[in-house]
Amino acid sequence: MKLITNHGVEEKVLHKMKAAVTDFFELPLEEKKKYAMAANDLQGYGQIRVVSEQQKLDWCDLMILVTLPPENRNFKFWPLTLPSFKEAVEVYSKEVQMIIEEMYANLSLLMRMDRDGLKRLQGELKQTVRLNYYPTCSRPDLVLGVSPHSDGSALTLLLQDDEITGLQIKHKEEWIPVEPIPNSFVVNIGDVIEILSNGMYNSIEHRAITNEKKARISIAAFAMPNDELEIGPLDSMVDDHHLCRMYKKVKYVDYIRQVLARKMEGKALTDLVKIENK
Repeated sequence: MKLITNHGVEEKVLHKMKAAVTDFFELPLEEKKKYAMAANDLQGYGQIRVVSEQQKLDWCDLMILVTLPPENRNFKFWPLTLPSFKEAVEVYSKEVQMIIEEMYANLSLLMRMDRDGLKRLQGELKQTVRLNYYPTCSRPDLVLGVSPHSDGSALTLLLQDDEITGLQIKHKEEWIPVEPIPNSFVVNIGDVIEILSNGMYNSIEHRAITNEKKARISIAAFAMPNDELEIGPLDSMVDDHHLCRMYKKVKYVDYIRQVLARKMEGKALTDLVKIENK
């Protein structure tokens, strides 16, 4: 996990995005339901990774939008009745993608490739934005905002609420709060980079807690490779002496299907694709 502050995105872009998210979640429930997720579609308003009726749901309202490439946007899930929503999301998405591509370039060099290595490898880059609203909760000791998990993306950029701490990361079996710094991004390595780097850069297990006194929002942008990409340790991250192959190869679309078919359980999926070396 990394906090970045000098990222080049103007404060007004961040503020407009937060205002757009707040405006959506302040709509009456019946209005929000107009943008509900359709069957077998991740876009829209609702819940994801619900695999049984007995499952305890996270204390969180969410909206998921595919933002890149532009032709994959489905505007029936966008609340276009809110005057500034579309522009705020489009500008934010473009600015965030510039940060993501710079991080890809830096990671490419660290993973013994040229600067365009990861971008070239992943094909047409995809971006999905998850808008989160965490209502107040009278018993925050009994329920989580988001259950422990790692992200099935390559990279995730999270814009936190400026005032309320909700994100926690797992470090040495302890949950560590990530204090918000106004106008900063939290960058999480996702499962894809963990696998491609052969475990050199691990995805971070994290969760969100609830708050008894004040609601909060957050905005997560997920950078993902082409569905048909076969992800596995890069040749540059494997050798015959010290860096044995730690992960199986798997097509990304198959990996993400497994992610979405299971409830959030820490880093259970990366563990499934690990090779037990003797």
